Amino acid sequence: MKWIKIDVSTGSRTQFIDITDRISEEVRRTGVQNGTCFVFTQHTTAGLTINENADPDVVRDILAGLARLVPPVGDYRHAEGNSDAHIKASLMGFSLTIPVIDGRLALGTWQGIYFCEFDGPRNRHVLVGVGGE
Repeated sequence: MKWIKIDVSTGSRTQFIDITDRISEEVRRTGVQNGTCFVFTQHTTAGLTINENADPDVVRDILAGLARLVPPVGDYRHAEGNSDAHIKASLMGFSLTIPVIDGRLALGTWQGIYFCEFDGPRNRHVLVGVGGE
């Protein structure tokens, strides 16, 4: 399996960036018709998720909910001051596995792939691997 690195630049401390089209393009380039797409981020203060990409209020609500669950300031000991970002990234997760069927990501009608920034702005990346036939 060949792995491709996709750069993602974030513009604020917390942000979801829809990377669906970029991942879909990499799947198309491989020529794989039926298989699996793996997406992974090597960052400890950023994550990945699949969620609705039709209504931007969904992303806003997720970010607001995470801010309530894990506030930026708390009883944290990590000296860098970004413990909330580490916790939020762990809650989102660092990898995704998506079926590829007939050469396309088998996402639902309203689903999109999001890069989740919790300690930006930064220049980040995700690794994408596609395997199958």
